[in-house]
Formats: sequence, structure tokens, C-alpha cells
Amino acid sequence: MVTIRPAKVEDAPVVTALIRKMAEYDRLGNEVSVLEEDIVRDGFGPAPRFCVLLADYDGKLAGYALFFPFYSSFQGRPALFLDDLYVLEPFRKHGVGAALISHVCQIALREEYFAVRCEMLDWNQQAIDFYTRHDAVFMDEWKSALLIGDALQAIAAKAK
Repeated sequence: MVTIRPAKVEDAPVVTALIRKMAEYDRLGNEVSVLEEDIVRDGFGPAPRFCVLLADYDGKLAGYALFFPFYSSFQGRPALFLDDLYVLEPFRKHGVGAALISHVCQIALREEYFAVRCEMLDWNQQAIDFYTRHDAVFMDEWKSALLIGDALQAIAAKAK
């Protein structure tokens, strides 16, 4: 049986470990720098920047979803960005991912967000198939861009 609950501040070590596991799965483990104190500060402080749901399967930790709001100028309304949806290997194909996405969508509807947006790596066929089964609209004509590190610094310096 799958149960979903919001993470609490004392779950920060578990959330941090799950983020690291997802990064390893995504072949991006060397890019992870998140610390437990980051999770505590940004997820559970006076103005949380993200929310986390934890999934248990028969009483065992099985996965998580991490999401936060963003605003669409075109829609004139906020939506949720599902940054992470990850299910530990032994619990895949048991409805854990479906339960997590369902809970995120319930939150979106209850709090009047117009959509839930997510991204996945183009090689992750398992994730692509998961979202296809849930009738997700793939935005192939859009390209994601990230200003980070030296590029971020260089562009910011031009504003002086």
C-alpha cells in the first residue's frame, strides 16, 4: 500500500539522500552540492521555497516529489514546477510514482494552479513513458536553457 505525506523538517536527511540518489540515476551525481542545511533553510524556513512529498510503500520509504510555484505571464496565473519525481528501484511498478504525481496534481487543483510542469532527460525513456501514460503534453518545440556558474556571473556583471 502506498501512503503519501508532506515532508517535515526532521526529514531533511532523507530528502537530501533521495536527491542524491535521483542525481545518480540521472547520471548527474557529480553535479549535486545540496546539503541538509540547504533543505532545512529553503524547504522549512519562514518562507519555504519548495515542498516535498514523501512516499512509503508498505511502511518503507519508496520515493519523493519536490515542487514549487512559478508564474506564467501568458496564463496570468501560477503553476507548479515538479522538479523531482523519483521512486527507489525496488518500488517501481507498484504505483508509487502515480500516487506521487496524483498528490501533486491534487495540490495544484486545490490551490488553483493552472498546470504542473516537469522536465526529464531525453534518454530517460522510463520517465517519458510514465508521463505519456498520464497524458502529459510534451513541449518539444521549447528548449530549456540554464544560466549557471561563469555564464551567470558574466551576464550579471554586465548590469553594473
